[in-house]
Amino acid sequence: MEASLSVSLSCVLACGDVEGKFDILFNRVQAIQKKSGNFDLLLCVGNFFGSTPDAEWEEYKTGTKKAPIQTYVLGANNQETVKYFQDADGCELAENITYLGRKGIFTGSSGLQIVYLSGTESLNEPVPGYSFSPKDVSSLRTMLCTTSQFKGVDILLTSPWPKYVGNFGNSSGEVDTKKCGSALVSSLATGLKPRYHFAALEKTYYERLPYRNHIVLQENAQHATRFIALANVGNPEKKKEESACQFFFDLNEKQGRKRSSTGRDSKSSPHPKQPRKPPQPPGPCWFCLASPEVEKHLVVNIGTHCYLALAKGGLSDDHVLILPIGHYQSVVELSAEVVEEVEKYKATLRRFFKSRGKRCVVFERNYKSHHLQLQVIPVPVSCCATDDIKDAFITQAQEQQIELLEIPEHSDIKQIAQPGAAYFYVELDTGEKLFHRIKKNFPLQFGREVLASEAILNVPDKSDWRQCQISKEDEETLARCFRKDFEPYDFTLDD
Repeated sequence: MEASLSVSLSCVLACGDVEGKFDILFNRVQAIQKKSGNFDLLLCVGNFFGSTPDAEWEEYKTGTKKAPIQTYVLGANNQETVKYFQDADGCELAENITYLGRKGIFTGSSGLQIVYLSGTESLNEPVPGYSFSPKDVSSLRTMLCTTSQFKGVDILLTSPWPKYVGNFGNSSGEVDTKKCGSALVSSLATGLKPRYHFAALEKTYYERLPYRNHIVLQENAQHATRFIALANVGNPEKKKEESACQFFFDLNEKQGRKRSSTGRDSKSSPHPKQPRKPPQPPGPCWFCLASPEVEKHLVVNIGTHCYLALAKGGLSDDHVLILPIGHYQSVVELSAEVVEEVEKYKATLRRFFKSRGKRCVVFERNYKSHHLQLQVIPVPVSCCATDDIKDAFITQAQEQQIELLEIPEHSDIKQIAQPGAAYFYVELDTGEKLFHRIKKNFPLQFGREVLASEAILNVPDKSDWRQCQISKEDEETLARCFRKDFEPYDFTLDD
């Protein structure tokens, strides 16, 4: 079964207090887009308008100038700027510039979910037009958090920082998070569990270390929250005033029609497709099956397009690799028929390991490698739950400043990563997937380190395969045992 899916990548830019410096802001945005490519949205937190004369704003309001990107802004934080926001429910302020409103939820065409809360905290009644109350925060939480399916939102926008956000985190510099900020915003962030939370007003940049949204070992693992406070636009100290983030969305919730191994709809064709010759490596390759360099005694099963081999220096005796017979560097470059057999091997291995009281984790590191190696590592059910495995990957990624993004369960990685792009990808037995786009350096043993850790397999001395090698005779014995055990599940014998 091959799913025909559409995955959308949303690229979002956020900025701090603009304070009426519109030309500086939009010139900066154009420079960023020229260097990094186009963004879908610009989100402005803090004070969008300042105490400066309105001449610059009038040029945008009348259409003489135009924002180069769809821009969404929060409302007033003081009485002086309330006059610019005539409609509490939100409205267009100028072409491409929209006031979101006092509070609410904005959902982009891709599915990006943004919760916004304008103004500063007020505990007095009646609430000023530039403030929010406990009732406002309570209504937002009620709108979203009352369903059992709720797992958090993508982005939370507020102008004030959440109070105590610096607790147990990295230093927030001159800002005392025990005194500044809003306790109501803290409460809102705790309930909404945003992947990103942007705020401003303190005229400084602060990116807190990501924090968990669950109690370790007591609650199911969830995504982490990244709180980012942005400095004011055009500040003389050149503190960071903008930030970018990316989100992946599955635009098609249902699986596609069943397809034949050619990748076409399963209808008979008067012209059967001739088998394609596997790609050939440019030089010696340790994993191309026809290559003399392959350690063939480790091969335990051979299909039409792929084969299974025991991992050399494996984390366990039944740690295996799914490898294409032809020379492909990554999953992204596989042809449709090879992808289909890879998926068949993954499903078969899950059934095989489940019958032996194990769940399996699959990962790929397309970085400093020349031939695709899908690592399949079984984890005894008695060791930990799938949520523990997910939590271990997220936690170690945070510690090493690696951004692991959760991607839709049925998404096709080919629609997320381009051929030649470096990435790390892990798939859990539940179908949950985590993805990291490698830009610079990446720890080569990251996947093994997580699975070898005390939290999972508890074999930390096996995090490097080079320290786990055994004799060829022992490898041959393990391979014979695996072949015998796997035989009842061997779909290549079904012909």
